[in-house]
Amino acid sequence: MEKPSELPRLHEFFLSMTRRSFAELGVGDTEVVGYVAALMTDFTRADRLYAMRQAGSATDSVVQMRLATCERPRDAGALERTRALRKYVADYALFMSGLFRTHVERRGALGYYMQEGQRSYRAVSEMDVTLYRTGFLFFQELSKNFEFYSGALDYMRKAYFAPQPVGDSPFATFLRQVEGWITDGLSDN
Repeated sequence: MEKPSELPRLHEFFLSMTRRSFAELGVGDTEVVGYVAALMTDFTRADRLYAMRQAGSATDSVVQMRLATCERPRDAGALERTRALRKYVADYALFMSGLFRTHVERRGALGYYMQEGQRSYRAVSEMDVTLYRTGFLFFQELSKNFEFYSGALDYMRKAYFAPQPVGDSPFATFLRQVEGWITDGLSDN
């Protein structure tokens, strides 16, 4: 688990990567970028990523999470809990379909994650209207452009979080590139 002093540094790292990736793709605004960076920072903690539990075990399936949110809220407290659960489902679907897309695809669930992420953010927006909360337009935006934001996270993973070959360092990769330039005659002095 991270030390509290590491979270701000981690958040700044994710904020920088999110700004860069989203800007390169032309998606999102500063509010969306900040939200996604905060989400990634929050989900670095396993207890936040796997916050939903069933029978004492962490739930990692959007289907199981969604089933847990099917109860109709009867009062304001239940509506608040349902909103929090739907927001969590949407956040989890965004995080997993973006940064762990290959895992979600292997499960054959990418389409469902996309659909449920959109549906859950839309539900949060509608509950915010019912609860007289500001910010309902923001969750509408997340719902409407869910696929773009998920794609931007997938792009970020591929472009900036790609693993180095085993035993390879970034410096060794750079040296190989320089050697290639030299052997291709780009450095004829």
